[in-house]
Amino acid sequence: MLDHIPFAAEAEPEWAAFVAIDWADRKHVWKLASTALAQPEHGEFDNTPEAIDSWATGLARRFPGRQLAVCLEQSRGALVYALLKYPHLVLFSVHPKTAADYRKTFAPSGAKADPSDTASLLDLLMRHRQCLRCLQPETPGTRLLQALVEQRRRLVDEKTRQKLRLVDCLKLYFPQLLRWFDDVDTPLVADLLQRWPSLRQLQRARPDTLRKFFHHHNCRQEERIQQRITAIYDAMPLTEDSAVVEGGSLQARSFKSASTK
Repeated sequence: MLDHIPFAAEAEPEWAAFVAIDWADRKHVWKLASTALAQPEHGEFDNTPEAIDSWATGLARRFPGRQLAVCLEQSRGALVYALLKYPHLVLFSVHPKTAADYRKTFAPSGAKADPSDTASLLDLLMRHRQCLRCLQPETPGTRLLQALVEQRRRLVDEKTRQKLRLVDCLKLYFPQLLRWFDDVDTPLVADLLQRWPSLRQLQRARPDTLRKFFHHHNCRQEERIQQRITAIYDAMPLTEDSAVVEGGSLQARSFKSASTK
């Protein structure tokens, strides 16, 4: 959702300070260096909108009208989106592998720790920022399209995972459904499992009840309906182990067809 562009050294502003941030779920650790400071400063702020704003606006008051170069191991995410709205902060993204390799110059073991992370990121920013990518937001329309594409991909992946889990579940106690229906991820199969989650329960249903059920789900081919009904009554359970059957039935009923959500 962000455009990564090389930052030309000759086009650099006169930076007020350089900042490295090691982000985390709860707190972000930062380190700041400036020619006006004898020693780098460091601290942390909570991962909340209020704390991020307090930290960013504090820098704006401290360095009025000037820009700060900010380096972090992230090219997208909540912290990046929050910081992009502050014009005095220019964000530089470092790939995690690049950061890990560079960190070894400070800690040969490669051990990860917040203080050493910010120190290596800050050194990388100050010495080699011409090799880093500057984060620039794309147009709102482009970012919205990318977000929708990513969401759709996640939904498709989740649907596939749910379907595979249901298939694995049925193989353990009710494999006939995988033969009777071409696709188990349908409202028909989902409703059937809600009503008759095991073969023995399905076999106790009357033929007229099963026929009405199939008609209700737009199955109109009488020959196919009769084939399924005959197959249901002729089927033999894979196992009579109550633990397996009851456990599988409960699990199968927990799945919902994506078409019914």
